[in-house]
Amino acid sequence: MRTAQRIFRTMYSAHPPLEDTRAICQACGACCSFSFEWPRFSLEDDAALDRIPHAFVDGGQGRMRCDGDRCAALVGEVGVSTSCAIYAVRPDVCKACLPGDDACETARRRFKLPGSGVQTDT
Repeated sequence: MRTAQRIFRTMYSAHPPLEDTRAICQACGACCSFSFEWPRFSLEDDAALDRIPHAFVDGGQGRMRCDGDRCAALVGEVGVSTSCAIYAVRPDVCKACLPGDDACETARRRFKLPGSGVQTDT
């Protein structure tokens, strides 16, 4: 390994590069399967909500539609490989959950997944 690469990895070991945190999320999905109550709309304006395909919205409850505790937009198997069918237009509540934060770690524990290994600044 080249010296510059070693230095880069050492500098960012406490805070993985964005690509690493995306990989953690894509191999998990626990936060999207944690509770039907969790994916509630909060800060979105009408224009942002209109961009979310109606098939994924539980408009009567002001949240994403869920199948049991699982968000209907979650694709794949929790703890193995997942993605979001509406990632580009996902609501603010989804953007707020970050790898390694309290919500992430709580959801991972519910599915008996190991901790994310991501250090947060909290």
